[in-house]
Amino acid sequence: MVMEASMIVVDNSEWMRNGDYSPTRLVAQNEAVNLIFSSKTQSNPENTVGLMTAAGKGPEVLVTLSTDVGKILTALHAVKAGGQPNFLTSVQIASLALKHRQNRNQRQRIIVFVGSPLESDEKALVKLAKKLKKNNVAVDIINFGEEAENTSRLEAFINNVNNSDNSHLVTIPPGPHLLSDMLISTPIIAGEDGGAGNFGASSGGDFEFGIDPSLDPELALALRISLEEEKARQEAEAAKNGTNTKQEGAESSSSAMAIDTQQDHTDEDAELQAALAMSMNDTGAAPAQDEDETMEDLNEDEELQRALQMSMNEGETNDDDEMMSTVLGSLPGVDKNDERIQKALEDLDKKKKDEKK
Repeated sequence: MVMEASMIVVDNSEWMRNGDYSPTRLVAQNEAVNLIFSSKTQSNPENTVGLMTAAGKGPEVLVTLSTDVGKILTALHAVKAGGQPNFLTSVQIASLALKHRQNRNQRQRIIVFVGSPLESDEKALVKLAKKLKKNNVAVDIINFGEEAENTSRLEAFINNVNNSDNSHLVTIPPGPHLLSDMLISTPIIAGEDGGAGNFGASSGGDFEFGIDPSLDPELALALRISLEEEKARQEAEAAKNGTNTKQEGAESSSSAMAIDTQQDHTDEDAELQAALAMSMNDTGAAPAQDEDETMEDLNEDEELQRALQMSMNEGETNDDDEMMSTVLGSLPGVDKNDERIQKALEDLDKKKKDEKK
């Protein structure tokens, strides 16, 4: 709701002693004032409410614009019925008090209880209404007790002060009902949007939390605070669950990445091991091949030695070089033109020559 500064004008004239509103007009009015104050201050924390009287020795401001309910209740308790009301003067004083409000962003509103006959004629009321409208002051009037006599003039006043439906006239006839109960569903409490507001009724006589806040405003406030705390707790829990879900998702993603990385490392290790094994096999095969070649060379050398020995034996028996060449040429795998063969033959021939000498 919008920020407002409201001045409540109560009727404390002699007519407020009547008991046609339970228990009396004055007590019923005080309960309604308590309800209005609670509604205004709870609808917006920056709203302020003041209180003044219209009768007695004269209109008097009891509480300047405030958010302290204790000041309002104390002032109401001290109000006594007596004297004649002065509607015009009390409304003008209320308008002056609103003009000196500290927060200029607050809209101005006057709430007037009229429970006694009006002393002013319709012309004076209309003139005042136009002045208030020019100054952007909204006016709500609770007409009770003398509604038959006052309704027509109050309607003329509201019609001239009303600006975009910001002012209201509520007429409540006498009956067994409480004055505050009848105000709950009106625009004065429900607001200009016609909604139930904090103290509105959903239908008929139903109240929020199943209790009448005007009878026990402290209990209604405690229940409302408890409800707001529960909503805040649920929202915080929902937000926390959402955060945990995100964290779990992130952890799952991290685990999956770790598993993939580990798998990649395992595959790389397997390939490396396979490459090492192949390298070892290749390295081992080469020495084996060299060993085979070495063995073949040794075998050839042995055959060559045997052939040489045979040649030497044959040479000793026959002493014939031609025969030796023939023998060497007949040996398998022996090339008589090999350097080693030639060198061996030369050595053999040299040895023979030495022996002959």
